[in-house]
This record gives sequence, structure tokens and C-alpha cells, in this order.
Amino acid sequence: SAGQVTLIPEEPEDMWHTYNLLQVGDSLRASTIRKVQTESATGSVGSSRIRTTLTLCVEAIDFDSQACQLRVKGTNIQENEYVKMGAYHTIELEPNRQFTLAKKQWDSVVLERIEQACDPAWSADVAAVVMQEGLAHVCLVTPSMTLTRAKVEVNIPRKRKGNCSQHDRALERFYEQVVQAIQRHINFEVVKCVLVASPGFVREQFCDYMFQQAVKTDNKLLLENRSKFLQVHSSSGHKYALKEALCDPAVASRLSDTKAAGEVKALDDFYKMLQHEPDRAFYGLKHVEKANEAMAIDTLLISDELFRHQDVATRARYVKLVDSVRENMGTVRIFSSLHVSGEQLGQLTGVAAILRFPVAELSDQEDESSSEED
Repeated sequence: SAGQVTLIPEEPEDMWHTYNLLQVGDSLRASTIRKVQTESATGSVGSSRIRTTLTLCVEAIDFDSQACQLRVKGTNIQENEYVKMGAYHTIELEPNRQFTLAKKQWDSVVLERIEQACDPAWSADVAAVVMQEGLAHVCLVTPSMTLTRAKVEVNIPRKRKGNCSQHDRALERFYEQVVQAIQRHINFEVVKCVLVASPGFVREQFCDYMFQQAVKTDNKLLLENRSKFLQVHSSSGHKYALKEALCDPAVASRLSDTKAAGEVKALDDFYKMLQHEPDRAFYGLKHVEKANEAMAIDTLLISDELFRHQDVATRARYVKLVDSVRENMGTVRIFSSLHVSGEQLGQLTGVAAILRFPVAELSDQEDESSSEED
């Protein structure tokens, strides 16, 4: 299954997909800038930066999730007039500049990710403002990650008896900063829905303030997109509270076509099953593989972090599990480790399964006693 594919990253999220495609030992061919030293006839040495195309054998991959930048370090494996064979170089992949990735083995998980990344329907169509008094996070929920685009923090003094002016002024200043962050970071042409989540009445007060200001200043952007704002409850203004907002039934129906909502629902179903029918909810690789042998898996929940494992045999084990579940007509949900739901799945070893029927679980003691009998 060896071969190569040429791709052009068009948006920041494509860098995340590329990060998941790359493995140590792959070869990457891309345009890059190299500092080259030249010696003139008189013996003086000068240096210049030259754009050249290099093919590297990948040795290290570094992904910056906030800036969505991807750097790949490796050794040169193809003749080049500026770079010796075997010399180290770091390529930073650039948007709208193509690269070619060659692998000795293309598995089903990698091919599926390429299909996903090239599908234009998979774009950031949900935004969220998770807030409490004095703290707000403006996030974009893309199919693969939750990106925090802005964090607003304002110190709000307590209300004093008979004098609330300082409190009210600080609150107004806080709301104003959140409105500015929304306008700066949310693209209303793409976003279908903006969740405003908070404890108490903060979300109602904020939305009232935002649209009153929009009417006063004749802000067409906010007024035209008023119907996209959806108010929901969350326990706090921290980023992790976004999962509660996505679980809300009103939100789920509005976001039914987005991958993020599907992941949250699958994880929610798993927790319910674990609580009410623990024999039909397994987690941990050994237990899930055992359930798969019995062809009992209805839905497999697995984190994309596991497919970035450096050990080829371990990675192949996860890929085999995914392929086997699909062959047995089960559903596979690959969670992004950059989503809130993906982080939670990571705490459950990164792999879990909802079963079609209960499977009696062998305890470690039983395993040990049976091996002693053998």
C-alpha cells in the first residue's frame, strides 16, 4: 500500500489534518527557504536566503495548535544543489503552497482523514461565547478542534449598598470587549450558530446589551445575524463548560449536522450506558478488543491521538480495531484530541465502546487463575 499524495492546505485546520497524516519515517517534499553561504572569487563569504524544494525523511513533527503552524524536521534524501544529502532541515508548511507526502503504508484511517479534509462541508460552522461575570472565552468549534480565539478578563468590583455605579461601569466595559471580540473573530458568512453560554442571567444581560448597542450604532453585521445567537446554560465561563452547552437538546437539534455535536452525543451515550448498564460500556484497549472479538461493538469511540503513536505495531493495532468494527457493521467515531469531548475520552484511555449486547467481563483475578490452571 505504498504511494504518495499531493495536497494544498487552504485553511488553518488543514495543518491539523496534516499533523495527523504525518508519521516519522514518511517522506515529505515541499518548498522551503534555506540560508546558503556563498564564497566569492576574492574569498569573501556572504549568505543569502534561497527558496528551494527539498525532500525530507521525517524525524520530528511540531504542531502549534493556537497558531495552527506545522514544522517538520528531517534529513534531506534527494540531491539538491544547496543542501547536502543527509543534512538536517526544518520545513514549515505554508497555506496555499502544495506539498507531497509519501508513505510506505497507507491505512484506512489516514485515507479517511484525507477525504474528510478535502470535503468542503467540514468547515467551522459553530462559534461559542462561554462567559461568567468578568470572564469570557470566544471559541470556534470546527469539526476537528475547539479553538479559543479570544479570552476576555475584566475585574468587576462587588456591588456596594446604595452604590452600584462601579460594578455597572466595569460590567459594561466587559460586555463591550466581548462584543468587539465577537466581531473580530467570528465570520458570520460561515458560522451557522453562535452559542452564548453562561450561568445565571449573564447571557441574557449580555445579549440585551449587545443588541441595544447594535441598534444605537446601526451595526448591520450583528443585527442581520441576530437569529444565529442561541442562549444556553453552562456552569461557568471556562472553556470546559462548552461541553455542557453542546449537550443541551435545543443546541443538539440546531447543530445536528455538525461533527462536534455527534461526538458529544456519542460520549454522553457512553457515560449513560456506563452508569445504567456497565456490561455494555467498555473502555481500555484490551477490554474493547475482547468485545470486538465477540462482534459486540455497536459504536467505537477512539481518539485521533492514538493514531499518532510512534510505534508502528501499536498504531497498526488501533487501525485493525477500527477496520474490524466497520466490517462487523459497527459505527466508528474518531474524536479529535483538541476538542473538549476528545480530552474527556483521553482520560478514559482514548478508546471506548458501546456494545450491542452485554459481554461478561473477565476480571484480572480470573485471568490469572485460569493461566495458573493452564
